[in-house]
Amino acid sequence: PPPFSRTPPKTPRKENDSCMTPATTRELTPAEFPLAEQAWTHYRNQKADPEHERIFGVFENGTLAATARCTRHRDGLEMDCVFTLDEFRGKGYARDAVEALLAACGKETIYIHSTLVLIKFYKSFGWVPIGENEMPQTIRDRFIFCFGEMEGCNAVPMVRKGV
Repeated sequence: PPPFSRTPPKTPRKENDSCMTPATTRELTPAEFPLAEQAWTHYRNQKADPEHERIFGVFENGTLAATARCTRHRDGLEMDCVFTLDEFRGKGYARDAVEALLAACGKETIYIHSTLVLIKFYKSFGWVPIGENEMPQTIRDRFIFCFGEMEGCNAVPMVRKGV
């Protein structure tokens, strides 16, 4: 797939509304991708690919608290790694990270594999459930271990059309 361009992000830095702790939402630079990988040791040990991915995060007092990743596959965009570290949960940081990702990447169609309990959360951003066969092959192949039974794997394919 073609790499993401690394022009200066148009995603503004967002100061979170919490008056208790200063938090900033922004795109990570490729040099900061190891921060995401460190956070993801608590979330399936994901690795970052600066050539094909953009990662958005919420920083609280300089610590990466939450992430959302957009990956450019050969046949479409996928969002995953929407994750908040346990000690930062309940502050809306996952929502902030997804909003930053959509501000930067949302002009294109984006696919996700939602867990069953998060379908309502993703619907609030405009994602809708689709059949497995409606998902681009390279993105669908990431869940090949489900053998056509994504719901049995606690996953539902969803799509959000570009706006």
